[in-house]
Amino acid sequence: QAVVDFERLGEHAAAFQGHDVGFCCLGTTRAKAGADGFVRVDRDYVAQAAELARAGGCKHFVLQSSQGANAQSSFLYLRVKGEVENLVQAVGFDRCTILRPAVLLCKRQESRPMEWVTQQFLGVVARVFPTAYSVPVETVARAMVACVLQPGEEKVKVLENKAIHQLGKA
Repeated sequence: QAVVDFERLGEHAAAFQGHDVGFCCLGTTRAKAGADGFVRVDRDYVAQAAELARAGGCKHFVLQSSQGANAQSSFLYLRVKGEVENLVQAVGFDRCTILRPAVLLCKRQESRPMEWVTQQFLGVVARVFPTAYSVPVETVARAMVACVLQPGEEKVKVLENKAIHQLGKA
């Protein structure tokens, strides 16, 4: 495990050397980092990490994005997620897999009351519509690993929430 300073990521290029696969789940919230900080973390840091990984020999990059990601969106969150998807694809990996999960169901250390309420509601909804609006983080993690272990012909593959559920249970 290497600890890096994302503000000086270029100084940590050695940490990105010699890996066949890169997994990226980096992200923050606008509430926590402000609009500029959110863009810096969710787009700029991710794009730079992808570039360093590719320069270090990475062949397959797996990016956790978001349901609804769209570089043309008027919503900052979805626009930034769409922009970073485009930037990562442009790096030129042999394979790039983008996962677009819906609301992530997980336990957090920090308190996010509205997110907790949403998760409670979606947990109930998930019993009736298990793949529609949410996904447990463990399912996303299993899907990320599974997509690397499966042979793939596509240079870029995008997995929406339902496909994440299916792959994460395989």
